[in-house]
Amino acid sequence: MRVLLVDDEPLALDRLKTFFGDIGGVEVVGEAEDGDQALAAIAALKPDLVVLDVQMPGRNGLRTAAALDITPRPELVFVTAHEHYAPDAFEVEAADYLLKPVRFDRLRQAVERARRRRTLREQAGRVSALEAEVDSLRAGGASSELAFWILETNGQRRVPIEDIDWIEAARDYVLLHTAVRSHLLRITMAALEEKLAGSALIRVHRSAFVRPDRVAEVRRAGRTMHVVLTDSTNVQVGPSYVDTVKAALELK
Repeated sequence: MRVLLVDDEPLALDRLKTFFGDIGGVEVVGEAEDGDQALAAIAALKPDLVVLDVQMPGRNGLRTAAALDITPRPELVFVTAHEHYAPDAFEVEAADYLLKPVRFDRLRQAVERARRRRTLREQAGRVSALEAEVDSLRAGGASSELAFWILETNGQRRVPIEDIDWIEAARDYVLLHTAVRSHLLRITMAALEEKLAGSALIRVHRSAFVRPDRVAEVRRAGRTMHVVLTDSTNVQVGPSYVDTVKAALELK
């Protein structure tokens, strides 16, 4: 996967380049420091993925994304220190949204999600068409399944709980992570836990829920436990949730 990095902060670019050096199957093909440079680089290099800072001088990341007029359109992963830009990021069909300082495991997960989304685009033409078809098939046999309704520019999107791999708190919001994209929802963790009661998702930390059948590995470092999901996402288990995780995974 060919990657373009866009950020006006040299230290942020260096951090991203270092992280990408440890992610397999990717190649950083270029860098840009502002929106105009980014648009020119995208047109010239045709990257598969653009990691795009939201706040930049001149044309910011959101305006840059809105100005993209290229086919095939690269996948977008936004990075910023401010979560209030997240709704706008998902309105331009971003694959993911990362808060600074970017964590390696979250960046790797975002790359894998972008890779899957691009594969789906190549196979089906448009991800939205594929999602609509899947939703239609599910509606015929599971119309009463639990779901979240996500606000979008032109209405609302239904996200069945069974599609969610894991959930993380993002300050005043939560991010619902599915196989192909993340969805931003404004809800408290207490209300979320009540909503998820009886579902397959379990709380593993005060700021995270996971689906046990997505857990591929359990790691321990001293008294700290982590679960590693099938997409390599690393989620810390809070001390008060260790017994719950052990029971759900049938650990000894």
